[in-house]
Formats: sequence, C-alpha cells, structure tokens
Amino acid sequence: MLNGMYTDRERCVRAVRSKDARFDGWFFTAVLTTGIYCRPSCPVVAPKPENMVFHASAAACQQAGFRACKRCRPDTSPGSPEWNRRADLVARAMRLIADGVVDREGVPGLAGRLGYSTRQVERQLLAELGAGPLALARAQRAQTARLLVESTELSMADVAFAAGFASVRTFNDTVREVFALSPTELRSRVPKRNDATVAALRALPPRTQPPRTQPPGTTATPAATPAPATLHLRLPFRAPLNPDNLFGHLAATAVPGVEEWRDGAYRRTLRLPYGHGIVGLAPRPDHIACRLTLSDLRDLTVAISRCRRMLDLDADPVAVDDQLRTDPLLAPLVDKAPGRRVPRTVDEAEFAVRAVLGQQVSTAAARTHAARLVAAHGDAVDDPEGGLTHLFPTPEALAAVDPESLAMPRTRRTTFTTLVEQLADGRLRLGVESDWTQARARLLALPGFGPWTVDVIAMRALGDPDAFLPTDLGVRRAARELGLPSTPAALTARAAAWRPWRAYAVQYLWATDSHPINFLPA
Repeated sequence: MLNGMYTDRERCVRAVRSKDARFDGWFFTAVLTTGIYCRPSCPVVAPKPENMVFHASAAACQQAGFRACKRCRPDTSPGSPEWNRRADLVARAMRLIADGVVDREGVPGLAGRLGYSTRQVERQLLAELGAGPLALARAQRAQTARLLVESTELSMADVAFAAGFASVRTFNDTVREVFALSPTELRSRVPKRNDATVAALRALPPRTQPPRTQPPGTTATPAATPAPATLHLRLPFRAPLNPDNLFGHLAATAVPGVEEWRDGAYRRTLRLPYGHGIVGLAPRPDHIACRLTLSDLRDLTVAISRCRRMLDLDADPVAVDDQLRTDPLLAPLVDKAPGRRVPRTVDEAEFAVRAVLGQQVSTAAARTHAARLVAAHGDAVDDPEGGLTHLFPTPEALAAVDPESLAMPRTRRTTFTTLVEQLADGRLRLGVESDWTQARARLLALPGFGPWTVDVIAMRALGDPDAFLPTDLGVRRAARELGLPSTPAALTARAAAWRPWRAYAVQYLWATDSHPINFLPA
C-alpha cells in the first residue's frame, strides 16, 4: 500500500540513502532544512534522517510549502505504480486526473464519473495522498508547463493556456512557487537551440482551435492557440524494461492507417479531447523517445498520460518479476528477459471493438477487418512524415454501419453491433475510471462475449494487472511445454500463486512462441 510506503520511515530513509530509483514516484522526500522536495534517487548528498519527511505525492509536498529540486526534477519521475494495479476510488480518481478530467470538467465532473460525491472524493484523496483533486491537478499543470517552457519556443501566454491554467498570472505564480524560478528563468536554463530550429518554430502560422470547455468557477481562456511544433520528449520508466513483446505486439497487430512501425518507432494517431495527435514512440536504454505532434497543445498532458499507459511505463517490474520468480517453472523465463510489460491501449472503446474483430480469426484477418472500418468510417488526418491516414472510428460512427456490410459471421455481427450501440449511447462505459469487476460483468452480459474476450479487454484496455487468459491457445501451449497444467481450471488454480500479476505471467508465457508479437521489429 502506498500509505504504508511513505509512512514507513525506516524503509523510506534506506531508499533515499541508497538512491534507489525503483522508489521514484512511490514517495517524495521533503527536506525541512532546505524547503526542497526530491525523488528518492536524487544524486545530492542525502540529508540527515531527522530532516526528512515523506509525502505520497508532489502535490502534497507543494501544499506543505516545499519546492521542487532543480537537480533531480521530481516532477519528471515515473508515476506511482499503485494507480495501475488498483481499482478502488483513489486509484480510479488518479487515473482520471492524469487524463485531464479535472482541468476539463472540474471536481464535480471527476466525482460524477466516479459515481461519488465531491466530498467523498476529496476526503479519500486527502487521506491517502495528502492533497485534494484540485491540488493534484495543479501539480500536473505545473509539470506540463515546465515541459512546454523547456521544449518549445511558445510564448509564455500560450504555454499557460496550453498547460491548463486559467490565467497567465496563475501560471506565473504556480511556476515560481513550485520551481522557485520564473518561467523565463526556467527557459534560460535550457541549452539554446540552433538558429535554424528556432526560425522554423517561429515561422509556424497560428491556427484557430475550438473553444475550451471551462471547469466551473474558472476564467475563460482564448479560443485560439498557435499551431504547435512537434515535441521531442523523454518518457521515463522503472528499469528493467524489455521492449520486445511490448513494441512487437503493438507493431504486429497495427491497424493500417491508424498505426505503423517506421524507422524504429511505433507510430499511431490519437483521438484527444480538443483535437487529434500523431505520436512516435521508440525504445531507448533508459527512456522511451516520444515524438508528439498535436493539433491543440491543450491535449499534451492527456496524450502523454495515454502513451505512458499504453506502454505500461509506470509498472513496478521488480515487484512483478520477484513474485513470478517464486514459481520454479516461470523463473527461467523471467530471468531470461526480465521487465516485460503488458501492451495496452490509448482508447478503451477502440480496443474493445478490435477484440471483437479478432475473435476466432488470425492477427492478419483482424487487421484487415479493422482497416476496412477505418478507411470507411474513420476521420482523415494528415501525416506528412509517414503512412498514417485516419483516426480510429468513434462508437457513434460505427453504430451507424450497416451490419450487412460487415464481412463476418452473422453471430459476430450481432456481437459487434450490440457493443458499438451500447458504447455510443453510454450504456457501456469503458475508460480509466472503470470499476474492473463491474465492467467485466457488463461485458459478459453482451451476446458473443465469453471469458477470453472479456479478460483480454480487462488486461489490455482496462489495465487490470491480474487479468488472466487460461483458455487462450498460446497460453495453454506454453503451459504444456513448460510442464504447467494446461487445462483452464488446473492452470487457473496454479496461477493463484502469481497474483496480482497474472497479466504479466501471460506475457512471459506468450513469449515462448515464435509469433511476431514477441519480437522487436527490425
């Protein structure tokens, strides 16, 4: 439990003294004598234990009056893995905050999505994290603002509105409070770009954007922001990370027009709250290189959050692998290639549709079915750097498709049409806020949804780290070859020892096969 983590002083002090990067994002160290907060792996000399206090979030540190360390930059550490392994109210709220819901819909919108009152949400977040939803969203805005200040040539006013601040004054005050530097001073600390790059960035024309939906009680912001330059970002993760099955799976199942593997990077289109984007993601030894182009910079935080979620970058691979190693038949697989992640998605509804299209057909056939839908019903985008042509169709667009035009068996047509109709009218909601148990029950009630389809959606769309596929042919084949039970009931009983990380065990079992999903593309 995170609560136990940051209140366990002895364990926290040991992590700080050993500069253990595995704990970055789990907790933050605030130093009483300097008024600064750091990540556990900060390279400076560790303070005396009596001068350390520990907080569960950067927002709690900021509320307590501490400012971010300029050396270790705690605001750029990986997120806590707690929010991806839990489905309680706090975890679901944190996933929604990372997805920008508080900035777009306010705290009432956050509470409404969770099905609780604003008072209940605020009380639980304060109890566990030491900060309420507004403070947590503010800390996230500060991190986005720093990223834009340091990586673009946008004016400070444009940075302020793109990061989600209601006014330039609030932006200036927050940056000074959090980083002990003005926005201009932050930018001056960054190595200068060459003249050609600066000229190219400044030559970009302005582009009118749709008006922003304001949370209650905030000041309206301008309806126009400049067209952004492409951003080059570094997405951190906890080591180790094995990219083979992660990028291999995404590339092997890529839907033409929406996804592609090009020049050593997985690229795809993104449907976002204010517009759309194109992202390229490439594995590096100590980070994921991210090249991101957005039609509206206000989507930056959301785009980063969804890419991190798709690549499972906030996982705790040491905890996962240590648990799986306790099974002597899994241990050799883990030791051979530790740090496997679960390839997930940037759009839960999209993945549910693709899971239905992939029922009882090959990977190639599933891609073909999806590509036809994309070409006919997806929104067109311009990609001058590659072969991406469309956004994946919305449930509303797919609900209007004539079932007779679908090249699939009649029973699967019924499954498809029922799914997209319920997604379109809101009877079925799949998102980061989903309660995994309730979502499973609602999916199982749909015609044509069996345990395999439901659990693959739970694993890759909803993010349940304990989702398991005992009926999957690849899992059963791997189990038989390893000497594990191969019948679903017996394998499920054996897999109880792997909990709560059975979705990761599936990745290790799948990796015994020669299928392209297990190999980093050339």
